[in-house]
Amino acid sequence: MQTVILTKDSQQGILDYLLKRSPNNYGQYESVVADIIANVREKGDAAVFDYTKQFDKWDIHADNIRVTEEEIEDAFGQAEDAFVSVMKKSAANIEDFHKKQIRNSWIDTKPDGSILGQRILPIAISGVYVPGGKAAYPSSVLMNVIPAKVAGVERIVMTTPAGADGKVNPGTLVAARIAGVDEIYKVGGAQAIAAMAFGTKSIPKVDKITGPGNIFVALAKKACFGYVSIDSIAGPSEILVLADETANPRYVAADLLSQAEHDPLASAILITTSEALAEQVPAQIEGFLKVNPRADIIRESLDNYGYILLANSIDSAVDAANAIASEHLEILTKDPYQVMTKIKNAGAIFLGEYSSEPLGDYFAGPNHILPTNGTARFFSPLSVDDFVKKTSLISYSKEALEKVHKDIELFAEKEGLTAHANSIRVRFE
Repeated sequence: MQTVILTKDSQQGILDYLLKRSPNNYGQYESVVADIIANVREKGDAAVFDYTKQFDKWDIHADNIRVTEEEIEDAFGQAEDAFVSVMKKSAANIEDFHKKQIRNSWIDTKPDGSILGQRILPIAISGVYVPGGKAAYPSSVLMNVIPAKVAGVERIVMTTPAGADGKVNPGTLVAARIAGVDEIYKVGGAQAIAAMAFGTKSIPKVDKITGPGNIFVALAKKACFGYVSIDSIAGPSEILVLADETANPRYVAADLLSQAEHDPLASAILITTSEALAEQVPAQIEGFLKVNPRADIIRESLDNYGYILLANSIDSAVDAANAIASEHLEILTKDPYQVMTKIKNAGAIFLGEYSSEPLGDYFAGPNHILPTNGTARFFSPLSVDDFVKKTSLISYSKEALEKVHKDIELFAEKEGLTAHANSIRVRFE
């Protein structure tokens, strides 16, 4: 990790460097992804099967593309009972948290006969992408599916890559059953996104696609947006720890590594007002790396995107945290709640030394599908709101419209839209 004195110039330089990891900066892959999408859109299943055989190395066809009930039962047989129990506890916490996000339709009536309202309904079909490859993430299944179920989505379709043996990770299948997935298809990559966006004979077209993936998945979601809704274009994982002299250096080091282990592109940043802490944390990191099986990935991540920023005050540290707008923000200070009130941009905030980031990843209940690459300035965590659509309701009586019809006609005429004005005027000729 690089130790840097925090200034406006160093802050801006780090921000610019971190943003290079964004999927928006991987244009060299866009043509490949565009070809895959076009091929799936034109040829449907045939293209999906060809790409799966090419990339995932197994013989997929119409009869084995969908996960069977027997495969799910077998997955439960392979999973440890303790793990299944933990997933069920986590699912209950996630469901309880997201139920508090439910909003209801409403209608407002006035004495003059005007009625205004908003109708809130769930989308019909939700698609979720679950990565396979280097690691399986049952937690992401729970986080993507449960908010959709709470929102009232009736049909949830999941795609996830299978191994060369044509089998899906058992933990992923168990999580899918616990969460309430209706259909699971053994397809990954950009071809899976295209299949859900446009539909094939085997895979239905969905209304929205959520879930993280590699650069090809991210670019495919970006390219298909508009034909289908998406949650976001996810970038690499990131954590920012904001700490003062009261922070435990061992805890800080452990928490930084919790995200650095995801990917060589992951970012781990410590912003601190304590020179002593800045000196102690690297030694703790080295101690952890000596026994960590993912040490190579972590070292590459920390070498490229790991920083210790020394700030001259908590206020300047907070300013930097707001500018970086990290996916995960831990506050390890004497009074974390007071510092929290100054934070404007973060995907999720973890307060105090016993609120380590993995608590949010796996168990607490808030969603771990979070904005990355500084997008916490204007994006939010995945929520129930992502799986509903809102329709405005408008009803005026003749009496209500008569009071305002000349105002509406004037507005329309000032915009040069005479037919708009006439649509109102003819009712009072």
